[in-house]
Amino acid sequence: MRDRSVSRRVVLGGAAAGVAGAWLAPVGAAVAAGHGPFGKAIDATAAIFDRGLVGLRRDIHRHPEVAGEERRTSAVVAHWLRAAGLSVTTGIGGHGVVGVLSCVRPGRTVAYRADMDAVPPDEQIGGGTTLAHLCGHDIHTTVGIGIAQVLSRLRDRLAGRIVFVFQPGEESLTGAAAMLADHVLERFAPSEIHALHCGPFPVGEIMVTPGTGLPGQDHGSISLTGPDAASRAEELAARINALGTVPRPSSPADLERLVAEIETPHGPLERFVFMQARPVPVDGGAEVRFSYRCWPENRYVEVREAVGRLGPAVFPGDPFPALVTPEKYALALRRHLLRTTGPGRTGEVHAAVPYSGEDFSLFLKRIPGSYSFLGVRRPGAGIETSYPHYVTFDPDERAIGHGVRAMAGWLAARAGAS
Repeated sequence: MRDRSVSRRVVLGGAAAGVAGAWLAPVGAAVAAGHGPFGKAIDATAAIFDRGLVGLRRDIHRHPEVAGEERRTSAVVAHWLRAAGLSVTTGIGGHGVVGVLSCVRPGRTVAYRADMDAVPPDEQIGGGTTLAHLCGHDIHTTVGIGIAQVLSRLRDRLAGRIVFVFQPGEESLTGAAAMLADHVLERFAPSEIHALHCGPFPVGEIMVTPGTGLPGQDHGSISLTGPDAASRAEELAARINALGTVPRPSSPADLERLVAEIETPHGPLERFVFMQARPVPVDGGAEVRFSYRCWPENRYVEVREAVGRLGPAVFPGDPFPALVTPEKYALALRRHLLRTTGPGRTGEVHAAVPYSGEDFSLFLKRIPGSYSFLGVRRPGAGIETSYPHYVTFDPDERAIGHGVRAMAGWLAARAGAS
């Protein structure tokens, strides 16, 4: 999840204790509630892999790779998918990997996407100095492999095909475009695609995003000349920043307020502009460079016009598109989770996060699907330990088991739907 203003880093600490036994019981019990015989089969099968998946996540975590250089991670993914019995294709759009699970009975083709790259230091909040998995992509990748393992064991009871898309280059917003340019959708022909992303919600909760998601991003510049260009640029940057309606979060209290606001229907984030403008000295004068996110997406037109009234703005291209989850699919996922995981394990996000974007938006521009947040906040922990890109990011690894169980049932249901 690219986010230059709000970043994250994973600090494992003492999470190694208690991977089995009582540690896993709440995971299985919570997810299997009301799931029926097939849900019990998913839970029992997932329990076989829980310990190994935690170890896999820690291995990926220890070997972070920057966008576009995910060689080791993609090789690890391909190995685990082949071991699970999937047909695997590598090198799609760079280091992208696709695994296909063909089930016994005829049905639909659905896809699941996970991202693999880590967060460079300049994208981290709080003084990061080294590349690190602070966005939770190590968890996303592990959950995807876990779903493949579970459903492969149950393929004799399933219908359709499930396509697992492991994407490089999300932090740079290049990986989805590269895989699409390499015809990933045409080659594997899914009718819909789904994804999870770590979020600052209680561990195991899944928050759906009906009709919302994450904003895109636009950027541009205004050039100034003359002996007073520097002072004029300072003033112009301040005027452009004044177009923003939301500030950058600066404390845990701000993050807590943000989470409360995105869960509020028709709340203060129903419409927003998050603007970042700064003056930069250049030969012969100065330049004001700015980038912004807004919601809803059609506000880009009005924001560009507002900036243009302040100076001769140059925009190099179209804005990067927002990620918008089709309401139909998000609500269908929530109904499924309410039936299969029981009450209290799912909720809705009613507004987009102003500070984050996602190139999964490019997949949802092509085919429908869902994008949801997987809670990774451990009980009693500060919100800065579960908010992506913070150097204090320390996700509760029990989220892996929750994500595997919930999404395995969802993908199986979608592939078998008539």
